[in-house]
Amino acid sequence: MEKDLDYYTEKISPKKNVDNTQKPQTEPVSREKSSDGMAEIIGIRFKDVGKVYYFSPGGIAFKRGDKAIVETVRGIECGDIVLPNRKIDEKSLVSPLKKVLRKADANDIAQAEKNREKEKEIMKTFSEKIARHNLDMKPIDVDCTFDGTKILFYFTSEGRVDFRDLVKDLAAIYRTRIELRQIGVRDEAKMLGGLGICGRPFCCSSFLGEFQPVSIKMAKEQSLSLNPTKISGTCGRLMCCLKYEQNCYEDFLKTTPKVGAFVDTAEGRGVVQDANLLTGMLTIKLDKKPDVPFIVNKEEVKVIKDAQIKLNRDEIKALKNLEDK
Repeated sequence: MEKDLDYYTEKISPKKNVDNTQKPQTEPVSREKSSDGMAEIIGIRFKDVGKVYYFSPGGIAFKRGDKAIVETVRGIECGDIVLPNRKIDEKSLVSPLKKVLRKADANDIAQAEKNREKEKEIMKTFSEKIARHNLDMKPIDVDCTFDGTKILFYFTSEGRVDFRDLVKDLAAIYRTRIELRQIGVRDEAKMLGGLGICGRPFCCSSFLGEFQPVSIKMAKEQSLSLNPTKISGTCGRLMCCLKYEQNCYEDFLKTTPKVGAFVDTAEGRGVVQDANLLTGMLTIKLDKKPDVPFIVNKEEVKVIKDAQIKLNRDEIKALKNLEDK
C-alpha cells in the first residue's frame, strides 16, 4: 500500500486514438512535518471498485464507511473512507498529501445521491445525441463532479472520433464544463460489470481497484492452452486471474526442469517432454527407450541442460491483441 501513497490524480488505462483534452495538472501541497517523522493519512475511494487515493485528514477523525469532501484535479468530490486514520513513515510518501475539506454531512450525502440520479438522465441524453450525430462510438458511463462544475462522458470506439459538435450540444444543454473520454475495453468491462466464464462477477468490477499487467508469457509459463477463447475474458483481453498465481508458478519453474530440458535419470539420459509444475512429475523421453515414456518426480532427476520457455513468432502474432488494453 505504502508504495502507492500519493494525492488524488486521475488514472485511466492507456487509450488509442484518444482526443487530447486538456491534461489535468496537480498543484503542490505543503506537507506538515511531524516531530516523530510520521504522517497521518486516510484512504478514499471515489468509485465502488476504484483505486484508493490518500489524503491528509487535517485533524479530523474518520472511520471506515464515512464520507469526505475533498478537492481533486477534477474538482470538489465526495468519496468513501475505506482506510481510517493511521500513521505511516513520512519517507514512504512520494508526494505531499492534500487535506480533506470536511467530513460529509447529511446535505452533502443528499447532494451526492442527487448527482447519481442526475447521471442516469444525462446518460439517456448522451446516447440520444450520439445517435443523432451518427457517431461511431458506444456510450459507457457518465460522471458528475460533486460541485457540478464538470460532467465526464465515457465512451468506447474502434477509432478516432470527431465529437466536437456533440460536445457543443451537451454544453448547450447542461451549461457546464464537458469532457469526453475514450476508454479501453478493460475499463468498459469494469464500469458495466457482468459474469466471467467462472460464473462469478468480473474481478475488475467486484474487487480489483486497478488493473495489473497480464502477458501471454504468463499463460505459457502456467502451461495453459493458448487458445484465445480459453485465456481471454469477456472484454476480449487476457483474464486478470492469470496474474493471481503467477508468483507460485515462477517459483515452481525455478526448481522444475522445463519441456525440452536434458536430464539424467535412474534409467539413463533423456529429454523432458512434459512437466506438471503443481505435482512435480515429469514425462521423459529416454535415449535408450524413445518409444516408452518414463514418468518420474523432478527430485529424482539431474538437470544436464535446462530449456527456456519462449513464444514463437506465430504465437506472438496471433495473441498480441489479447495484451492490448
